[in-house]
Amino acid sequence: MMADVDEVEVVVAHRDRATVRVGDEFLKIDSDLARTDAEIEAMDLAPVPTPAILWRKHPVIALAALPGRALGRLEDRSTASPAAWAAAGASIRRLHDAPLPPRPGPSLDQLAARLAQECEWLLVNDVLPVDVLTRNRRLAESVLRAWPEVFIHGDLQITHVFVDGDVVTGILDWSEACRGDGLSDLATLTLAHEEHLEDVVAGYGADVDLDVIRAWWAFRSLTAIRWLVEHGYGSPDTFPEVAVLRSRR
Repeated sequence: MMADVDEVEVVVAHRDRATVRVGDEFLKIDSDLARTDAEIEAMDLAPVPTPAILWRKHPVIALAALPGRALGRLEDRSTASPAAWAAAGASIRRLHDAPLPPRPGPSLDQLAARLAQECEWLLVNDVLPVDVLTRNRRLAESVLRAWPEVFIHGDLQITHVFVDGDVVTGILDWSEACRGDGLSDLATLTLAHEEHLEDVVAGYGADVDLDVIRAWWAFRSLTAIRWLVEHGYGSPDTFPEVAVLRSRR
């Protein structure tokens, strides 16, 4: 039983799932049992720190709070040190070097179809200037290639990596973990934080194709906007993803 707490903090809430913080516990609510099972399996397999699972009663998983704080926020400048960003890169490398998880990622055809559908929606709804949309779609299409499959987190947003000083204390939210392109994880972590890409790559410790990372920035941004709009995150003009797309030349 949890001790008395002063308040319940809503961390994220939308139609797919919700997470609330109650004291030192995070309660993650997800009605999709298969997705929850896959997330727990990925956490068990991942060779990096993850939150301790305190208890589970569908549709809720209770997770222990991680020490430290998130590496940053997508919309704000990160105050974490270059060493902390490098430590995040090293953690990602350990994950990518691990044995493959059983869950397959989306196929190239599925990724291509998703990109086409989202770009059509952006065009019909006049979300981006045509030249910005065209330029970024062309860039995003270059991720559609053969890649060596690795164990990826799948949604490695900056808020999902916790650090205490220069040490990674844990990585959150494994619901999208699968086999896929490792460069997509590096891109997701550094989206809208391009100034830290060099630190992450240094910690990762392997040659990476920076052009492909930039292509994944475009892909993730183009395919995220409709979801954000439909889940009540406001006007696209305020999204960091839109700023990233407009900044591409």
